[in-house]
Amino acid sequence: MKFTWTVESAGLSAKQVLSQHGVSHRMFTQLNQSNGQILVNGVSVQPAVKVQPNDEVALVVPVEPADPEVPVSSEPLQIVNEDQNTLVILKPAGLTAVPGPSNRTDTLVNRVKGHLVKMGDQNLVPHIITRLDRDTSGLVLIAKHRLANSWLNQQLADHRLKKRYLAIVSGQLEKNHDLIDAPLKRSDDGFDQIVSPDGKSAQTEYWVRQASADWTLVEVLLHTGRTHQIRAHFRSIGHPLLGDELYGGPSDQITRQALHAYQLDYQDSVTNEPMHFEADLPADMLKVIH
Repeated sequence: MKFTWTVESAGLSAKQVLSQHGVSHRMFTQLNQSNGQILVNGVSVQPAVKVQPNDEVALVVPVEPADPEVPVSSEPLQIVNEDQNTLVILKPAGLTAVPGPSNRTDTLVNRVKGHLVKMGDQNLVPHIITRLDRDTSGLVLIAKHRLANSWLNQQLADHRLKKRYLAIVSGQLEKNHDLIDAPLKRSDDGFDQIVSPDGKSAQTEYWVRQASADWTLVEVLLHTGRTHQIRAHFRSIGHPLLGDELYGGPSDQITRQALHAYQLDYQDSVTNEPMHFEADLPADMLKVIH
């Protein structure tokens, strides 16, 4: 794949121009290891070469061949949006994101690989940017090649990529809006995350959207991306998610954690256009609140 930009400022090197367009130091290292190329006006150059205003600087990114250890799955894939660089997928609850010991043949990655093979894409290594737990439903952003992966992970690090969730928690919350600011770490004797002074910094902001005597529907904005962050934080304040067996949530109304990634915002790294997607609540969560 080739990506081209026009130089706008004087006194820059080709590498500096590419860095301005989100090509990270790590990405340059990967390109060196995989025979990537930098072109100036169609001629292959070293990264340090000086360029002039109106020069065309191009980055040639080698394709990523398929990993033979990751089988192709032809099971259904609900595509919300697709372009040259990204896929936005609506993941159902119950589908694991990446292959692991318990499932190597039909995860989200296997299904995306199947789609890419079907479309004749040369890059066959999906990079999941916004991973969801198996039993969490909602929008997932996937980079279709290594440069898009670099771009989007930088947006994630800079907090320019925003994810919002809808969750149904047990009981009634005292505040209609609050920020849960409590460090998290993995518990010593389980798979759950617990609040601990020696944990990693974690902030979860929420707004109450709807409430009953037994549950509260909240909109959640993550300010950090810790494992099980929403689930652990709401348990820590005494309101675990409905259906969340691992974190002590009641399961009489829904059989999986009532958590849905409903909104996704990021910036198209080529056009700088803001991208915005929303996904309605799935049927099992709607049944609880209606």
